[in-house]
Amino acid sequence: MLVATSNENKTVYGFEQFLLVRKGLQPLTIIGYLGSVKKFIESIGTHYPTHHQVEEYVARYFRGGYSYSHITNTSLALERWMEYIQDPIRLGRQKKPKTIIKDTLSEAEVTKLIFNCNNTREMAMLTLLSYSGVRNHELCNLRVRDVDFGNNRVRVVAGKGRKDGFVCITGAATKILMQYLAECQRPQEQYLFTTLQYGNRLATQDVRKIIRIIAKRSAMKKRVFPQLLRHSLAVNMLMRGAGIYTIKEQLRHSFVETTLGYVNSILYTPKGEYEKFAPSYV
Repeated sequence: MLVATSNENKTVYGFEQFLLVRKGLQPLTIIGYLGSVKKFIESIGTHYPTHHQVEEYVARYFRGGYSYSHITNTSLALERWMEYIQDPIRLGRQKKPKTIIKDTLSEAEVTKLIFNCNNTREMAMLTLLSYSGVRNHELCNLRVRDVDFGNNRVRVVAGKGRKDGFVCITGAATKILMQYLAECQRPQEQYLFTTLQYGNRLATQDVRKIIRIIAKRSAMKKRVFPQLLRHSLAVNMLMRGAGIYTIKEQLRHSFVETTLGYVNSILYTPKGEYEKFAPSYV
């Protein structure tokens, strides 16, 4: 096991500052990079690795069959670390695979989840995730003032990529949020959802736990998590006939190519279109 000296501890702390101040990365990205680098240092036993050690470490991930995102994020973290210790290295990137989003929730399954909420807090949280498509950390950062009750929309501040934006919600979702705030009154500047015990801002793991409990209560066989509700919104909107650009704006994707990935997730839609227009030979 690696035993770090006080100087080495300062080096890791300095790396965090480097990522924040010099690179301007978001807190969640920094946390991920720090975790990857600490694991790497623990594995090789030094804060000052050679290029060969870095390459061998990343090669292990390729041989181990880790996901594209895991390998890419680890490589990026190590590149940043080597840049920080002034021995830069550039690692290769594989072409991103075209993935099919699987096991999304149907409208009936989302309805079942909402029906099995125990209180308006759970219902407000699940409904907002399901109808808006906001990401987990974006939900945690929402404040009461970010909900536009008159126009049925929610403002997302400093979302992914530090971008602000608006998302639509239905009148039914707005009504549930109003009921929740009537029962749990709080000032405009306070976080929309807080912990029950201390009233602090929810952490992303808190939201995952709440969604997991609701899914278990609903006897859901699929693994349900916040991002799945976002994927399910896109697929269900697509199945109802929404255009790609409408979904792109709702999910706040930077590139329409990202949104097009959802088209491949509805395997029977192209077949349905084919059957509609195919000529009749026999």
